[in-house]
Amino acid sequence: MNIFEIYRKALADIVKALQQDGKLPGDLDLGNVTIEPPRNADHGDISTNIAMVLTKQARMKPRDIAHMVAERLLVVDGVERVDVAGPGFINIVLQTRLVQSQVSEILKAGGDFGRSRVGDGERVNVEYVSVNPTGPLHVGHCRGAIFGDALASLMDFAGYDVTREYYINDAGGQIDVLARSAWLRYRQALGDDIGEIPEGLYPGDYLVPVGQALAEKYGDRWQDADEGEWLEEIRHFATDAMMDLVRADLETLGIKHDVFFSELTLHDSGEIKKALARLEEKGLIYTGVLEPPKGVRPDDWEMRPQTLFKSTDFGDDVDRAVQKSDGSWTYFAADVAYHYNKIERGFTTLIDVWGADHGGYVKRVESVIEALAGDRVTFDVRLCQMVKLLRNGAPVKMSKRSGAFITMRDIVDEVGKDVVRFIMLTRKNDASLDFDFARVTEQSKDNPVFYVQYAHARVQSVLRKAGAALPDIDLSKISLAQADMSLFTDSSELYLIRNMMNWPRFVENAALAREPHRIAYYLYELASEFHALWNKGNDNPDLRFIIEGDRAVTLSRLALISAVAAIIATGLDILGVEPVTEM
Repeated sequence: MNIFEIYRKALADIVKALQQDGKLPGDLDLGNVTIEPPRNADHGDISTNIAMVLTKQARMKPRDIAHMVAERLLVVDGVERVDVAGPGFINIVLQTRLVQSQVSEILKAGGDFGRSRVGDGERVNVEYVSVNPTGPLHVGHCRGAIFGDALASLMDFAGYDVTREYYINDAGGQIDVLARSAWLRYRQALGDDIGEIPEGLYPGDYLVPVGQALAEKYGDRWQDADEGEWLEEIRHFATDAMMDLVRADLETLGIKHDVFFSELTLHDSGEIKKALARLEEKGLIYTGVLEPPKGVRPDDWEMRPQTLFKSTDFGDDVDRAVQKSDGSWTYFAADVAYHYNKIERGFTTLIDVWGADHGGYVKRVESVIEALAGDRVTFDVRLCQMVKLLRNGAPVKMSKRSGAFITMRDIVDEVGKDVVRFIMLTRKNDASLDFDFARVTEQSKDNPVFYVQYAHARVQSVLRKAGAALPDIDLSKISLAQADMSLFTDSSELYLIRNMMNWPRFVENAALAREPHRIAYYLYELASEFHALWNKGNDNPDLRFIIEGDRAVTLSRLALISAVAAIIATGLDILGVEPVTEM
């Protein structure tokens, strides 16, 4: 149950009734009406700006509209009081019985409390990670992987039809470099002294097992062979091996994908030509010469004819090359074909999660999607800032295994999947993030993942104690939902319930904004209020969760904290974090 949607519908019904009574004109647009908690909790449970939204449309004073609406709100079920404030804000105070009853609603819904239909089944493709398959994933990939995975889960929970996708960059020069690096390790496995890894090849030890596997499969067949004999075969072998490594790295973080899409298939299937032909039909492809890029002197720039896409027609700074003068495709041409492929598969929203260093690439892809699909498809790029790794405030040294960076597996092995996932989601994706190994593992309120997990574990501990003290008690959510909720009278209990009432609204807003960090923020606030209630019970025995000799109060409070645990578990599931039962 989304309490805010219930009263949104009630407001819409009131407006319709006022229109039928001739007190408001027809054809009113309620699209910008907000139904939300007031900034000051003393003002009530729900606040709406409906009077200000309608004032210009109705050509009436906002306070006059507000008083008409408020009068009719008073007879809506669950409303205790309605106040008109300021220029025409309407503040609604709900009846205490309605607030209390929300605990039962949460327990009955269980893990589905807060699940929304706001997405209305819209087909969404979320593409994330999508790094070159040339080595293990590093900390920069880690943040984008977690963000994309959590965003996909959040949007799925909010009613979107989500496909999680990984784009394998398995075409181009970097794969040739991978093959040459693997061949060197292959020779090493056969006993050759390869010396120091030449500059321009991948030096990481992660290619040693690939070389050994090549030696086991092919023996000395290519030990002294020319590159032309082995390059293609080793390209495929090494790429497959790297993707196995990538999948294993992703698995350590619980990262899931529905589709692994190969760039190479775009080249082999003719889809690049197909996509460019579509643009050519629209008169958007031509042969021309590009000006030197910024910072490059004309004398250092070779003026040569290329096949160009008219991206400037869609707001880009310059037109973009899709085919080089030698006839080979540019990287951008493959991106054109790939996004056209997504459009052809029927997705109406495309979300790409990229590293912050790709910010300059956004406009050209936006341009081509607009050219291919117009307003039929929404394209949204989410840029993830890099993560600074620290240990007690000092930068962390590089990984020997990778040769150049800290791997994702290094981090997970040290602090665990749940810590990494939660901490990476405590800041907005485009904000910088410091990951201090010492701080993320400390057991304090300053460590958000510990604080949230501790709240869930505390609830489970109380339930275990209650089960031992009252062995005949049924602690299932369905049974606890039948407890007497009218026994919630303390302001802290009611405040906690009101916070839980906000959960469905938080889910919808986070999904619409595409910001899963809002879920982590909400969980921390909910955990804080639960811990505050726990501490209040330590000071006042009458507020403890288990009251000896008062079964009814005990059951109601067990229901309350079970509802807290249910929401925390659901929120953690969206973030891909396991709720712990003891710490």
